Amino acid sequence: MPTVQFTANLASQTAAPICQVEGATVREALYAVFAQHPTLRSYVLDDQGAVRQHVVVFVDGTAIIDRPKQTDAVRPDTEIFVMQALSGG
Repeated sequence: MPTVQFTANLASQTAAPICQVEGATVREALYAVFAQHPTLRSYVLDDQGAVRQHVVVFVDGTAIIDRPKQTDAVRPDTEIFVMQALSGG
């Protein structure tokens, strides 16, 4: 099962544990996590279901290509990492 992990800064905003979930695409894996932890969805996806502008989703260390629909394929041993950009000065 793919493993989904979130950055510590995102985990400090809401429950964001490391999860092993079913899924053949990034979207399926993310939605499986959101089913368990619904508050995460609004931090990761916008109201159209696309990855938010200041969020990057990596599959085995490479940023996903399909940010609007998250159709990038995953394997059972895939590691998905969700990172929220930090800004400030």
